[in-house]
Amino acid sequence: MPGNGIIDANQPRAASRMDHALTTTAFTLDGHRIVRNLGVVRGIMVRSRSIFGTIGGSLQTLVGGNISLFTSLCEKTRNEAFELMLQHARELGANAVIGIRYDATEVMQGVTEVLCYGTAVVVERSV
Repeated sequence: MPGNGIIDANQPRAASRMDHALTTTAFTLDGHRIVRNLGVVRGIMVRSRSIFGTIGGSLQTLVGGNISLFTSLCEKTRNEAFELMLQHARELGANAVIGIRYDATEVMQGVTEVLCYGTAVVVERSV
């Protein structure tokens, strides 16, 4: 529901897309000035590995190198958390997010929470 700070991953995303050039891990955006700070926004995904992914990943560890099944799962989960954070920011009226960070916590064996958070802001092009 818009405005309550809770984002449902199953709800359709807003039609408008935030320009990813206006998202950063820094606390400033070159060529822009912050005109309003809307506060912290976040996107949270809780994901578990499937039995097939676990077996496939385990087999990949035997040969070493990149465990592509787990890499793919991690990338997908981080991207979904990022998009949920952007949705939260859009619902607050932001056109940019600064100070973006990720955090991950193992909730239980094989189940991980990925949190993406930042500060929602409204920016204008500086002259």
